[in-house]
Amino acid sequence: MSAVPVYRWRLAPPGYATIRQLRAQGLRPGGQDVGAVLERPRRRRGPLIAYLYRVDLAKPVRPMTPAKRAALAKANAAQQICPHCRRDAGYRIPRSLGMCVPCAHPEEQRAA
Repeated sequence: MSAVPVYRWRLAPPGYATIRQLRAQGLRPGGQDVGAVLERPRRRRGPLIAYLYRVDLAKPVRPMTPAKRAALAKANAAQQICPHCRRDAGYRIPRSLGMCVPCAHPEEQRAA
């Protein structure tokens, strides 16, 4: 395995992109290994790391199939059902609460 080049923040050569930058261009890494690493120094902790991929080796994003779209819609809908009262909250249930806001804080709902 060869060493991966490390660049400082904003000093990476053209032709490299992060996964988010690739996605914005309609691309994906496509199984390629990390081409370079970007480091952003911080004062009190270790540096922030971003992995860069070569744009010329990137592949187009696979299109969303109807089955994938249906599965994603079903998963999102399931995260809106309160496990306590079984009602559709109309928003994603916060994992920190584990239930809809009215069930988590009933005393605040009665006061309002």
